[in-house]
Amino acid sequence: MGVAFAALIGLVLGSFIATLVLRWPAGRSVFGRSRCDGCGRVLSAVDLVPLVSAMVVRGCCRRCRAAIDPFHWRVELGSALIGSFALVMMPGTAGWMWALFGWMLLPLALLDARHFWLPDRLSALLAVTGLVLAGPLLGAPLLDRWIGALAGGGALALIAWAYRRARGGEGMGGGDPKLVAAIGCWIGWQALPLMLLLASLGGIVWALAAQRKGDQPLAQRRIPFGVFACTAAFATVPLWPLISGR
Repeated sequence: MGVAFAALIGLVLGSFIATLVLRWPAGRSVFGRSRCDGCGRVLSAVDLVPLVSAMVVRGCCRRCRAAIDPFHWRVELGSALIGSFALVMMPGTAGWMWALFGWMLLPLALLDARHFWLPDRLSALLAVTGLVLAGPLLGAPLLDRWIGALAGGGALALIAWAYRRARGGEGMGGGDPKLVAAIGCWIGWQALPLMLLLASLGGIVWALAAQRKGDQPLAQRRIPFGVFACTAAFATVPLWPLISGR
């Protein structure tokens, strides 16, 4: 029942996350009524049931039959999978904390993937929630999580500063150090090197793969590091106890 409930919560949160990712960068209200992009019809509650509505109407508006962006149901499904997977792998309070961690990382990863944007407000919310609630996740004391925030954010800020001084340009977005600092508030300083290693490896593999497909020089290619940091942070939760023997 816990797994099913986590999946249900994930569906509801996924609907909100998809709306946030689509509307916020465009300057639209996140809390406004949903409308069809084709005919402008205000969508009713029947049209907004996560995942189910998309299947019933077959991805089209009921009035004008305009295609509905599949981004909505994909995010809803991904969010449901985050919740159910967390509770399957880690039942109890720690599993719920892991699911919450994943749900809060998801909009940051999507915004960085689509817009190369990591909003400070989302990173701050992630940080505060981690400091207040994340103790049961990996058993890291509050002091360790404070150190993780300062060490993670400070290390990336130092790297960005050094690159700017050496190369005369920006090598890292301003949101990346803040995101890593917020992640440190959840996992503590001990697990932070593993997260950074996984994120860096993911970014390198992605950059090399993208280089093969395009003609833009690797040094000029923008890398959404936040995507890999969020993915690595979620993966670090089950991996760190295995590596550390905790």
